[in-house]
Amino acid sequence: MQQILSYMRKAIEDYNMIEEGDKIAVGLSGGKDSLSMLMGFKNLQRFYPKKFDIIAITIDSGFENFDSSSLKNFCDNLGVPLIIEQGHIKEIVFDIRKEKNPCSLCANLRRGMLNSIAIREGCNKIALGHNEDDVLETFLLNLFYGGSIHTFAPTSYMDRSKITLIRPLIYTPEKYIRKFIRKNEIEVMPKVCPMDGSTTREKMKQLIRDMQIDIPRVRANLYGAIQRSNIKGWAKLGDQ
Repeated sequence: MQQILSYMRKAIEDYNMIEEGDKIAVGLSGGKDSLSMLMGFKNLQRFYPKKFDIIAITIDSGFENFDSSSLKNFCDNLGVPLIIEQGHIKEIVFDIRKEKNPCSLCANLRRGMLNSIAIREGCNKIALGHNEDDVLETFLLNLFYGGSIHTFAPTSYMDRSKITLIRPLIYTPEKYIRKFIRKNEIEVMPKVCPMDGSTTREKMKQLIRDMQIDIPRVRANLYGAIQRSNIKGWAKLGDQ
């Protein structure tokens, strides 16, 4: 936990992700990233100088084999309130619209639900579990498929809802999260989406792996390019 906490705290402090009195809704999908992030927040509460509250929110998108029992046990053991909200995302995306490339619409619908629940529960921030690998993959996706130099920001303020999105795992390599989950024998919710493992994001993940063979520093180079660029939201507090 100490290694992940170190990465989380650096990101939080570099981008002022936590302020005194925050109530943070942690998006809990049941995957390795969100589970690790929730544990990180719970540990951070014990010593962080700014006091904040957390709740966990899980969206049941309507896929078969969705079982929230492990998430309930996980949150009960941590002492974190868990809200599970039923949605019809699977029905809308796959059954009604029959999307051939469903990931973007699915993510938007899930984000909309998460946003509404956070507002209802009195939260002013939402924490998403995007890790360092996600930052790099999104950068390449936008470059190759969208022709733009862009990736998601460490923090994003949404004017309409008055909610701030924060991403405390942006410095944390995915391999360290996998190692943490495996070492601590944490139960991860099985993947239920039929698109898992066959998305363009998976192609970017494999591309980075392949490039590392010839360019060992390719990850560091890409991340450095993002931080040195003028991409909105990536200027650290000390650089502003």
